[in-house]
Amino acid sequence: MTARREAHELLLIEEADAWFEYLEATRGQTEARYREVEPWAWARLRQRLRAIRARRARLRPAAA
Repeated sequence: MTARREAHELLLIEEADAWFEYLEATRGQTEARYREVEPWAWARLRQRLRAIRARRARLRPAAA
């Protein structure tokens, strides 16, 4: 059970890291630069969150 809990906590940290990456990429940009960077940053965030959700689903115990 401890290994599963650690894995879940690592996924939470990775999820937070994904959001921070998005914020770092978009924060403080000029309007024109924001329009260039934001679609890429959003796509990257969604990709990372999708991968995290998939790994989190594998951690859940199988329904009996």
